[in-house]
Amino acid sequence: MRVFEQLDYIYHPSRDVAADVAYLVDRLGARLVFAIDAMGTRVAMVELTDGPPQIVLAGHLEGDQPILVYRVPDLEVATSELKRRGADPGHALEIPQGPVRSFFVPGGQRVAIYELSRPGVVDSFAGRRDF
Repeated sequence: MRVFEQLDYIYHPSRDVAADVAYLVDRLGARLVFAIDAMGTRVAMVELTDGPPQIVLAGHLEGDQPILVYRVPDLEVATSELKRRGADPGHALEIPQGPVRSFFVPGGQRVAIYELSRPGVVDSFAGRRDF
C-alpha cells in the first residue's frame, strides 16, 4: 500500500521570516504567496516552482530541521498503515489545510502526513502581506 500521495510543503524553521522571505523573493526569484504576522509568530509561504512543494517559513517552529509535509488521502488509514509498518506517527496537530501527524525518522529527519480537508484555505491567505 502506498501511503504518501504528494510532498506539498516544506515547513521550515526561520529565525527571521521577513529576512528569509526577502532573500528568497529578491535573490532567488521566489513568488510570495502570503506573509502572516499573527498569534505571536510570523509565517510565510513562497514558491520557487510552479508546482509543489511550497516552502512555509515559520518563526515558531523549533529546531533547525524542516518538516516534509506529505498529503495522504485519509489520515486515519495512513496513520494505521504506518503503525503497522512499525513507524511511530508521532503527535497529532492541525494546520489550516487539515489534520496532521508529525513524527521523527530515526536519522533525525522530520516528516508529517496530513489530510487535505480544507482545500481552499491557502487560496484564502493568498496575497496577504502583514510584513
